[in-house]
Amino acid sequence: MRLRYVSVYVCTIIIVMMTIPMTPASAEPGTNLQLPSYRLNRADEDYRYLRDPARRIDFWDPVKYVPLDETGGWFISIGGEARERYEYFGHPGWGQNPQDHGYLLQRYFLHGDLQMGEHVRLFSQLQSSLEDGRKGGPRTSDENELDLHQAFLDLKLDLGGDSSFTLRSGRQELAYGTQRIISVREGPNVRQSFDGFRGIYRGGDVQIDGFATKPAQTNRHVFDDGPDNAKALWGAYAVLPFQLLPKGNIDLYYIGLFRRNASFDQGTARETRHSVGTRLWRTAAPLDYNFEFLYQWGSFGSGDIAAWTAASDTGYTFAALPLRPRIGLRADIASGDRDPANPDLQSFNPLFPKGAYFSEAGLIGPVNFIDLNPCFDLHVTDRLTIIFDWDFFWRESTHDGLYSSAIVRVRSGTASDARYIGSMPQAQLLWDINRHLSFTAIYGHFIAGRFLKETGPGEDVNYVTTWLTYKF
Repeated sequence: MRLRYVSVYVCTIIIVMMTIPMTPASAEPGTNLQLPSYRLNRADEDYRYLRDPARRIDFWDPVKYVPLDETGGWFISIGGEARERYEYFGHPGWGQNPQDHGYLLQRYFLHGDLQMGEHVRLFSQLQSSLEDGRKGGPRTSDENELDLHQAFLDLKLDLGGDSSFTLRSGRQELAYGTQRIISVREGPNVRQSFDGFRGIYRGGDVQIDGFATKPAQTNRHVFDDGPDNAKALWGAYAVLPFQLLPKGNIDLYYIGLFRRNASFDQGTARETRHSVGTRLWRTAAPLDYNFEFLYQWGSFGSGDIAAWTAASDTGYTFAALPLRPRIGLRADIASGDRDPANPDLQSFNPLFPKGAYFSEAGLIGPVNFIDLNPCFDLHVTDRLTIIFDWDFFWRESTHDGLYSSAIVRVRSGTASDARYIGSMPQAQLLWDINRHLSFTAIYGHFIAGRFLKETGPGEDVNYVTTWLTYKF
């Protein structure tokens, strides 16, 4: 293993081990204070509560709130995280890719947040993502040695009451809904960000965003990630309470996408795609649900686009039983192309989805598929959860191919008329050791179906991954 990876890895482990004894899971014994959880997007955190000295009870609080004036309205907040991950595929790509013994993925973030009163803010975040040991070298989403992941300016206008409007300009993360369409891409080693503008309205339970952006490139070396001028993303996304359903909510959105060189099984061409969708959801126990419906239209080369998707995730938690079991069922479908010889395109485009769409293995992407996924969760403690699930996959159209989680075609649909792709049973362990430290372990086994065997190679895939994350 290269020296730079060894040294960084060892330093990270030493830091984590030194700080574990000094990082409480909540407030000190005898107090009623609770510390907020770290957010997926660290820019969503707000440490104004640390103006009160009585609430500064965490080891890292001295750097989370550094006042710059007498009132404390101007302050700096510093934070970061480290993730050490091991990943192994047996028969990667169902036997199509070279075999290795597993590889190490490392990801580091460091951010600074300058709050200049209630109306002006500067936020900046560095990302370093490293890979070592993968045969064939790092994938695009594996390595980015050092780059600016986020850097934006917020100008906030109070509209009265609890309503506000914020104009955000610069490089930033975007994530909406369950991140089926626009995601920070948390699973892969390199997260996704966008360059552009975003208008943010917040008022009570109502949230409305409008955005006009280009995705940031993912290049391997130091400070070489510019905007991807071959792509553009724009749209509006609203989250509202839905009073017709108890504790229900509704998302409504329009999203536009441009890609200069878009590739599907049909070929490569210029793509302009419009998506309109809605999502009905509830997270409150015992019954939780998520239903999403989306339709797409536009142009692909000289042809027209007509694509769609529907998704559901429904679960019920038995809170009175030991281990608070939750049983759930996820069912999804997305359209595939009907005729590769016809210039019109029916392949669904998931835009910028989370890389771990069906599982962390990322073997199958959300294009031209049907999946049915029963799952069973056990809450061993409030911080330890074990999840078992078994996902079954089919092609929606037998005239379209199979795509990866990066929306790259991995098998053409012309070599087989089989619909069944295969299935993947999986077990996951999720452990929030304390507020700062978490551990995840996953094992999955993909059982290749008729389509994979006929398009060959069609070996079963063993998948193992485990990672440790530290945040401050």
